[in-house]
Amino acid sequence: MTILKKLFLVIIGERYRSDLDKESPYRDLTDEELVKTIVETKNTLLFGILYDRYADRVYTKCAGFSRSDDEAEDLTQDVFLMIFVKMGSFKGTSKFSSWVYALTYNFCVNYVNRNKERKMSEKTENLDADDQSLSIKVEDRSLFHMRSDKLKKVLELITPEDKTILLLKYQDDVPVKELCAILEIGESAVKMRLKRAKARLIETYNAIP
Repeated sequence: MTILKKLFLVIIGERYRSDLDKESPYRDLTDEELVKTIVETKNTLLFGILYDRYADRVYTKCAGFSRSDDEAEDLTQDVFLMIFVKMGSFKGTSKFSSWVYALTYNFCVNYVNRNKERKMSEKTENLDADDQSLSIKVEDRSLFHMRSDKLKKVLELITPEDKTILLLKYQDDVPVKELCAILEIGESAVKMRLKRAKARLIETYNAIP
C-alpha cells in the first residue's frame, strides 16, 4: 500500500474500508460519478479508487519533469494531495482525466519554475509582436514524423509551459475546447499558445544534429 493510501486510512480510519474492496460497486462508477459521490458524501476513502486509476499515469508525467525516480515519486504524492484538496472545484466542463493531467503538468511546471525563481501564470498570455516563431507554420502531421529519441531530448529543452500544452494536446488528446476550460483562457489564446509551442519545438528539433 502506498504512503498516500496509508495517510487516508489514518485520517478516515476503518469507517469506509469495505468501499475499496475489489467487488465494490463504486469501482464501476465513471471518474466524474465517483468525484461527485466523494464530494457529496464526504466518503474520502473512495479517493483510493481514483488513485488506483491514475497513479501510474500521473507518475509517468511527473517523471518527465524530474531528475530522479525519488523526485518523481515525491511529485506524484504532492499532485494527488492537491487533487484531493481541489476535487470540489472540478466543474465538469472537461473530462476528469483532462483536469487531472492539466493539474499534474501545472504543478510540475510550477515546481520547475520555483527552482528558477519564477512563476507560471495560467490566466495571462503575453504575446510578443516580434516573436518570429509566430511566422512559422507547423502542420500537426509533421510532429508525428519526429524521431522519438530526438523528440524526447527536445522536450527537455523547451520551456515547461510549451511542454505542458503540447503534451496535453498531442499526448493526452485534450481538445481545444477542454483546454480553454482547463486553462481558463479563450480559444484564440489556446491556439496561439499551441502555434508558438509547436514552432519552438520544431526550431529546437532542427537545431539538434
